Amino acid sequence: MGPPCPRCGRQAPAGGGPFCPFCGRYLAALRWVAEPPPSATPPRQVPPRARYTGPPRYRLLPRWGFPLGPWTPSDPEPERPDPLVGARTILGSLVPLLWATAAVALLAAGAEVWRYVLLLASRDGALRAETVAASDALVASAGTVAPILTVVVGVLMVLWTVRAAQAAGEHAQVRPSRSTRMIVLGWLVPGLNLSVPGSVLAEIEHSAIGLPAERRPRPSRQVLVWWALWAASAVLTAVVLLWSLRTGVQARADGVVLHAVLDLLAAVTAGVTARLVLRLTRLLAPAAPRRREVLLRVGSASTAPEQPKGLSAPTVSTA
Repeated sequence: MGPPCPRCGRQAPAGGGPFCPFCGRYLAALRWVAEPPPSATPPRQVPPRARYTGPPRYRLLPRWGFPLGPWTPSDPEPERPDPLVGARTILGSLVPLLWATAAVALLAAGAEVWRYVLLLASRDGALRAETVAASDALVASAGTVAPILTVVVGVLMVLWTVRAAQAAGEHAQVRPSRSTRMIVLGWLVPGLNLSVPGSVLAEIEHSAIGLPAERRPRPSRQVLVWWALWAASAVLTAVVLLWSLRTGVQARADGVVLHAVLDLLAAVTAGVTARLVLRLTRLLAPAAPRRREVLLRVGSASTAPEQPKGLSAPTVSTA
């Protein structure tokens, strides 16, 4: 059977020709396709395949790609700095500056003593202008450098105390009894600076040694000596400041003596402070003991029956 007629819908018999035997409709399906002439579109050119020359090479470092380093979350938690590392870092600058302060304070004390000797000598006669000028220059130089070093050392000492107190609390797994604000105020506020710094250093020593947290801290002799020197220096500083308000020749002469004593006390305090902070930092981070084997003697074969015959057993000691 042929295809149905699209006009009448009857099925044309097979072999009946291209026209419907019933209505005469052309039975072939017509589909019009519009195509451009061959001259309208140029032939498609296939680009030749390039020869492989190896992996890509860059003259400069490419800016694309994954960043170097391990994977990190999008919002990482800020890492809390290690207080012990901070204390040891500050110690590297604090100890040399403390010894420098002690040296300058000794120089200032010597300059004040020299000035006092010149004052005593001036009672019997006139002094040479060069000698007086040299003495004044030495006093002025030492009196300018010493306060600057003292301020720098004071700032570093406060920072070291804060870091050392936090490190001692972590070492003993306890919470520090004083906050950072209280430690700073304890160093700066007159009156409080006579008791708070010594108490904080005693607590640092107590925690660094590993004593029980519930036991009351008992400062060592070194801490007590430093505490006494610090309190005496603070009190004598106030006395010297008040004494400078007095007028008169005798008051100025006594002021020279007080300045010399204060400079000498400051030098001793700086030296003791350097040794104390170094000791406390070493208590917080003790160095690993270094052991080495030393050959003491070579024993006979009878002293080591497990050794083969003819061999001796050396005696080794760990030092």
